[in-house]
Amino acid sequence: MMNIFNEFEQKIKQLLQQSDIKAKDGQPLDLSRVSIEAPRDPSHGDLATNAAMVLSKSVGCNPRALAERIVSLLEADDDIESVNVAGPGFINLRLTDDFWRNVLKTIVKSGSNFGRTKLGLGKKVNIEYVSANPTGPMHVGHCRGAVVGDVLANLLSFTGHDVVKEYYINDAGGQIDVLANSVFLRYREALGETIGKIPEGLYPGDYLVPVGEALKKEFGNKLLEMPEEERLPLIKERSVDAMMQMIRDDLAALNIHHDVFFSEKTLHADNAKAIRSTINDLTLKGYVYKGTLPPPKGQVSEDWEDREQTLFRSTEVGDDQDRPLIKSDGSYTYFAADVAYFRNKFERQFNEMIYVLGADHGGYVKRLQAVAKAISGGKAKLTALLCQLVKLFRDGEPVVMSKRAGSFVTLREVVDEVGRDPVRFMMIYRKSDAPLDFDFAKVTEQSKDNPVFYVQYACARCHSTFRKAEELLNLSNFQREELVSHLEKLTDAGEIALIKKLAEYPRIVEQATLNYEPHRLAFYLYDLASFFHGHWNKGTENEDLRFIKLDDRELSLARLGLIQAVSDVLSSGLGIIGVDAPVEMR
Repeated sequence: MMNIFNEFEQKIKQLLQQSDIKAKDGQPLDLSRVSIEAPRDPSHGDLATNAAMVLSKSVGCNPRALAERIVSLLEADDDIESVNVAGPGFINLRLTDDFWRNVLKTIVKSGSNFGRTKLGLGKKVNIEYVSANPTGPMHVGHCRGAVVGDVLANLLSFTGHDVVKEYYINDAGGQIDVLANSVFLRYREALGETIGKIPEGLYPGDYLVPVGEALKKEFGNKLLEMPEEERLPLIKERSVDAMMQMIRDDLAALNIHHDVFFSEKTLHADNAKAIRSTINDLTLKGYVYKGTLPPPKGQVSEDWEDREQTLFRSTEVGDDQDRPLIKSDGSYTYFAADVAYFRNKFERQFNEMIYVLGADHGGYVKRLQAVAKAISGGKAKLTALLCQLVKLFRDGEPVVMSKRAGSFVTLREVVDEVGRDPVRFMMIYRKSDAPLDFDFAKVTEQSKDNPVFYVQYACARCHSTFRKAEELLNLSNFQREELVSHLEKLTDAGEIALIKKLAEYPRIVEQATLNYEPHRLAFYLYDLASFFHGHWNKGTENEDLRFIKLDDRELSLARLGLIQAVSDVLSSGLGIIGVDAPVEMR
């Protein structure tokens, strides 16, 4: 809604279509590359278009000369104050203050709907994120992917997509045997046995102690007497359930709630029917064959075997090498289960699947995209986002590991210490594929250097201004119609600049969604807060710029309209990030 960049792009294209500017071969102009951007230097204007640059060749005209012809078309537009040619043929537009005041009116009237679009209408998206092995508590590395995935899901929903948030439970691999054996040791400990140092290869964290205690309460010492083939499935089930409850609780502390928890075990059920069916389907399509693989360069990978085996012909659909589907013992590879899992998603009729993965999964991206092409015939889009590591600091010093977890800092420890809001905001305050430093001291200090505080403080300031206005202007509530009834009173350059910053919001939301880059939203909110605080500070130095003018009720209402718009956009953006927009801060 009210994306001024899209609106002016359409306006320019329409003007060109209706003009006498034609391609030299007589064909209609190809306007697909015509775009509107913000000039790099705001002093050059509000908008810039490359129209003359991209059309000059087909028109057979010098770019600057063509730009002058386009300028003459634009000068008649009432919303444009001035238009000029810059450099080799860029066209800069400066819009009228009346135009910006009308934008403000739209923002205030739209309220929480400002920035929403129908970009994703009719598109069903599955976004899988976190998917940590159910072998222990979430660690801080999972935290970043959890927040990136959740905010991206919120962005997609905000722009009209039908979104399903999914967690893939890796409950069928060898790590679950290790978990069960680790828990059995803690069960024996609960029964009074001295277990000593945890053996190498088992999970050492004391988070498994309560699981052992629970097994003692349920079974007494009966598990000791059971044959391993009976005991192990029982312990596996109870252990995975306990770990997943812990993981759900950890995620809930971050206000993250998935719609679907998909068990890998279901793919192996009924003699691995889902995997067998998928391989049969790919065989019929010509993507499965018997063959051998050359040894990988450098380090030998776990799934390489020097023998003839069943392979997925992934090189035919963009991968670097073909991939094994069946191990030498006849069991299916992890990759085979991943293939079946993608097919399950495709059969659930998703147009797009997004995987949010740790940086260590970088080598997995091409094979996943190959799977998507082979199974969907190119109908489904698969996007993999990689999240780089998070380094923890306290006043610049690296943070020591957690004793409870055994070897890492848990997500819950971080959330419990600094709160949900700083964690969620700061985890997207860098592009996801760039490393991120998280300093416990910095994210809790009350200063401009702490982005989440700075943005939330702007929210609180908006609300405090309304409370003060109620008192000084003797008003009990403010109607939005009243707040936009005297916007012609807004003439200060700082006020207009703040409106321009607000007008960027729909485009920021759209670009963050299209590029799967939620960090753009966090950056924008910090910029908006900075504009707002900057204009506020001018009012402390110059009484004429204060938001409440007792001698000019109409100007006060107009300025309160501007504050309402700031409050609405900050609240909207923070809502997408999953951070509170406080009405006051103490």
